[in-house]
Amino acid sequence: MKELLETIARSLVDYPDEVRVNEVESDKTIILELSVAKEDMGKVIGKQGRIAKAIRTVIKAAAIKENVRVVVEIVQ
Repeated sequence: MKELLETIARSLVDYPDEVRVNEVESDKTIILELSVAKEDMGKVIGKQGRIAKAIRTVIKAAAIKENVRVVVEIVQ
C-alpha cells in the first residue's frame, strides 16, 4: 500500500523527491500519512478534495484485495 501511495503522489506533484509516506499500524487498520512539499499540497488535495478522495478510493480498493483496512491522511 505504501508503495502504491508513493507512486500516485509522485506522479501528481512538482517536487517528487519531497513525497513521504509514513505507515502506522494498529490492530486491524493501517494509517498511511502522506506528506508533500507545501507548494504541492493543492495538487494532492485538488479542487473540493476530489483528487484526495480519488487517491483514498484507489488505496481502499487495493486494501480490500489484501483484506486490510487502510486510512490515508494528508499531513503537512
